[in-house]
Amino acid sequence: MVKPQVDPDVIPKIHAICAGETDYVTLMAVISSELFHAVDGFDWVGFYQVVEPGVLKLGPYQGGHGCLMIPFDKGVCGAAARNRQTQIVDDVHQFDGHIACAASTQSELVIPVFDKNQNLVAVLDIDSDQPAFFSQELAKQLEMLLAQLFGPNEAA
Repeated sequence: MVKPQVDPDVIPKIHAICAGETDYVTLMAVISSELFHAVDGFDWVGFYQVVEPGVLKLGPYQGGHGCLMIPFDKGVCGAAARNRQTQIVDDVHQFDGHIACAASTQSELVIPVFDKNQNLVAVLDIDSDQPAFFSQELAKQLEMLLAQLFGPNEAA
């Protein structure tokens, strides 16, 4: 199976739309929408925001309903937040503690989002209805995008 790649025009498009934007919710809304429509096979794209220590809460997203709250000790999103590391899960049914927000999800990519001070502010969660859908290359592209948008231009 060929792993997905973000259309090379999508990342520059997101940068152009978000130029100078410092509001995290606005950034999350744009990124979710653009990525959701950029790749066939993305079944759900959204953010879970850190709202208190150890808790993620649903933020802007595209797709069916997501879970409203996820503790850091549950699921793939919790693992990404807790470990501060990107998680690529080829088969969510083999991930101990996976939270099944949608029965269609087969694989998942979750990337932690940090501000300029390396504080965890959210995770980007992308689900696919296809197994083993995500690549390291895609994860690296998205990690770089998030670092560029959330890190250097944070409002004071």
